[in-house]
Amino acid sequence: MMKIYSLLKVFKRPSILLLLIGIGILGTSGCQKDDDPFANKVPTIELLSLTPQMVVEFNDSLVFNIKYRDNDGDLGENNPSVKNLFITDNRIGIVYDYRIQQLAPSGSAIAIEGTLQVVLNSVARTDTSLAQETATFSVYVKDRAGNKSNVVTSGVITIKAQ
Repeated sequence: MMKIYSLLKVFKRPSILLLLIGIGILGTSGCQKDDDPFANKVPTIELLSLTPQMVVEFNDSLVFNIKYRDNDGDLGENNPSVKNLFITDNRIGIVYDYRIQQLAPSGSAIAIEGTLQVVLNSVARTDTSLAQETATFSVYVKDRAGNKSNVVTSGVITIKAQ
């Protein structure tokens, strides 16, 4: 009972009460996360699937299904010579480059998201002494501002001899 009475006496002083309120406001605003979903200008991707899981070298294609999100809408390019999607064969570091067509009008700052389907026409074994080998692939994109997305890595696929 005595503690409550002492606490009430402290709050009767307006300057202390205002100080405590100010500290409380600053403390809570400093701890809040930036909840603006459009604040991040860097595109993000997620590898939804890579199919098939087993391919015959030089015969079968690999299909990458990729989910993308770009908060300012500058992912993709109309210039056919510009490459903005990259798939790396992690066994030997070969990079296959592709162009994502422009997905939103130039000058618009809108969030865009969707899926892309990218086909790698064929793959080969790097060690031909083996009847089959495994591989993984890494994927990333770049937007028109040059922002590089996160890099996603596929699961293991098997490449068989013809």
